[in-house]
Amino acid sequence: SRSEQSISSLTYLRTVPVSFRLVAVTPPSTSVRSMFRIAQVQSAIARRSVSTSAAAIRRRALSTTPKPPGPLEGDAGAAATHVHHAITTFLAVATPAVFMVPDSWTDGFVDKAFGILVAANVSAHSWVGLNYVVTDYVPKVSKALLGPARIVTAGFGAITLFGLGKVAVTSPGGIKGCVKSLWSPPPPIKAEE
Repeated sequence: SRSEQSISSLTYLRTVPVSFRLVAVTPPSTSVRSMFRIAQVQSAIARRSVSTSAAAIRRRALSTTPKPPGPLEGDAGAAATHVHHAITTFLAVATPAVFMVPDSWTDGFVDKAFGILVAANVSAHSWVGLNYVVTDYVPKVSKALLGPARIVTAGFGAITLFGLGKVAVTSPGGIKGCVKSLWSPPPPIKAEE
């Protein structure tokens, strides 16, 4: 009967939360020996739960150790975000200003220098922006595709830089002349004599 009573006490204690186990009320007929046994079981359960939670905390601490960003991670870190915002601000302010200035002020070196600067800024801006997209959406498909997707975005950035750089240097009027030609009528075709 006493063994049944101590077993029912142990069963009762397993259903009580850990914080309440140490103050569990035992029936008055239980001997000191069974109370000691209950305390041993409680302390073993408490040690096991503490060691399990400590191991989980150690694993969590190891898994969140930050690693330095790789060269293709254009969106990693505070510096990348700061550079991205600076590029965006430059493009938003300088581009309309240069396009509104008369062509006679910007012909020659100013057009070429502005075109190269815009080419570098647009390609860097698109590369960092695409890296934000890759970071947000590619891991939802497959984490293994994250590296190749970053390589593709770097390729897009390089192609943009070379394409806009060629337009800036070789096209008449540079990037400004190319964009303005979208709204200009084509020059009249001269008839050969």
